[in-house]
Amino acid sequence: MSWLRQKKATSTPKEIGTSVSKIPKHIAIIMDGNGRWAQSRGELRIAGHREGAKRVDEIVTECAELGVEFLTLYTFSTENWERPKSEVNMLMRLLVQNLKIMDKKLLKNGIKLECQGTLERLPAFVNKELDRVKKFTDRPDPKMTLSLALSYGGRQEILDATKKMFLDVQLGKISLTEINEDLFRTYLYHPHFPDPDLMIRTGGDSRISNFLIWEVAYSEIVVIDKYWPEFTIQCLHEAVKEFGTKQRRFGKTSEQVSGTTPSSQFGLL
Repeated sequence: MSWLRQKKATSTPKEIGTSVSKIPKHIAIIMDGNGRWAQSRGELRIAGHREGAKRVDEIVTECAELGVEFLTLYTFSTENWERPKSEVNMLMRLLVQNLKIMDKKLLKNGIKLECQGTLERLPAFVNKELDRVKKFTDRPDPKMTLSLALSYGGRQEILDATKKMFLDVQLGKISLTEINEDLFRTYLYHPHFPDPDLMIRTGGDSRISNFLIWEVAYSEIVVIDKYWPEFTIQCLHEAVKEFGTKQRRFGKTSEQVSGTTPSSQFGLL
């Protein structure tokens, strides 16, 4: 896990293509710190959420330009339902407002919208707008697929997958001997998404907060001290550059990954 402090970016958007050798296929982002950003400025939390929505627009567009194929944003968690009702209602309205603004830009940039989570818990007017934008941006060959994790919890996703799998066992569609990781994956919310290569968390906290628990098992994680409203395109580039420095071993040795002659010394990891 890596931490990026509040430092001046060393690359500009125009330089990113030549300064980064590896672009993650799938980036997942925990957009944390909207409320704390507003409070640190003596403003109401709503101001932070509104400013954070602007960053979503910028970062989604830039990820598509970089060549990221899948982007998952932790937008509203199952635990967020425990927040004050007034704040939850405000967040739902803000989500719909931004969907109405973003739809044409998503279509223009070749970005397909999807969403995942316990969507049945969302207000009807939110699901109606989500369905509209999903249909509006649907295409067989998107430049990038954007998934909003809404009313989402990683534990809940695993429970839901287990229940669906158990039902199929009862119905005789699958047998216990067939169950393995590959089969289990087909019961997750987005089985067609590859696991995130890079997970970014803003706000400084070094936890995954019930986000994509199954999927981030081998993701590179970059934690950034800046709050989400402060997360710029340059911050994104720095995180992608950090990802590019990592050797992803997936349990293998460095020699196995690089294809070099293994050392005669044996060690762990």
